[in-house]
Amino acid sequence: MISTNEFKKGVYIELDGVPYQIVEFQHVKPGKGNSFTRTRIKNLVTGNTIDRTFKSGERCEEPELETKRMQYLYKDGNGYQFLDLESYEQAALEEASVGDNKNYLTENLEIEVLYFRNRPITVELPNFVQLAITYCEPAVKGDTVSGGGKPATLSTGLVISVPYHIKQGDLLKVDTRTGEYVEKVK
Repeated sequence: MISTNEFKKGVYIELDGVPYQIVEFQHVKPGKGNSFTRTRIKNLVTGNTIDRTFKSGERCEEPELETKRMQYLYKDGNGYQFLDLESYEQAALEEASVGDNKNYLTENLEIEVLYFRNRPITVELPNFVQLAITYCEPAVKGDTVSGGGKPATLSTGLVISVPYHIKQGDLLKVDTRTGEYVEKVK
């Protein structure tokens, strides 16, 4: 059981037999009455987020989640295909379950797939991935390294802002938590 005092961003809870992840939380102590915790939680099965208020000290179930190390293979009509690195079985996840993480998936990328009751429900990416630039405007004389940036389209279709000295074909390190450029890979 998890108490509202233990709520943190990223913690998993179970409500009515459905696993959720805490996206945001705020402990509120009004002048009158009991304190409470205002949360925004993401349904790990459907991907929807909802706002929910919990009384102070209220307890929630801890979901029985299993994490498996898997490798991303490809996307097809059934969704995103992953290979279990231990049993060599394939698992498919729907686009709604993968969500915005699809912007960082490249073939053969090793990731963690979260299972709930023997069913894959979502993916957990590494903090950083390497992606190649497929298109960006060439640098113009007079552009400086400091301040500003230009848009660049990456191999997955994601568009991020990069410094002016970056050019098409460069390999970049991208933070999957924020979607921001970190550095050019040499």
